[in-house]
Amino acid sequence: MSTITLSKANRIISAAFAKGKELELAPLTVVVLDAGGQPVSVQRQDGSSMLRFDIATGKAWAALALGMGSRKVGAIAVERPHFFQGLSGVSGGRMVPVPGGVLVRDRKGAIIGAVGVTGDTSDNDEACAVAGIEAAGFTPDAG
Repeated sequence: MSTITLSKANRIISAAFAKGKELELAPLTVVVLDAGGQPVSVQRQDGSSMLRFDIATGKAWAALALGMGSRKVGAIAVERPHFFQGLSGVSGGRMVPVPGGVLVRDRKGAIIGAVGVTGDTSDNDEACAVAGIEAAGFTPDAG
């Protein structure tokens, strides 16, 4: 199984920031987690607000915890609120159920981590995560 090296994680972040610049988005924060949910790299653009690290981490962590992009996690939160409330409780409130948390898959399809992006609309955050993952040579799974 592949892993996300520091070099690849920084490539993800750099490409996510480049996509944000191309789209003229608000300042972003990007978190890259390994398959165990531990940070490999985190960066925030100047002007990114103080809770953005926690939001980006919550998006990526939710994707890893449930094995699906945070867009799908958000759908579950709407469709099955009691179930999601339970998930939120057992996770210590760590899950952020909105788009912007994208799984990272290797060439064989194995989940090797997740990327969380926040700062603009959730759809734009997700687009930046996808661009970053693709730029690093991995397959994004936004769910």
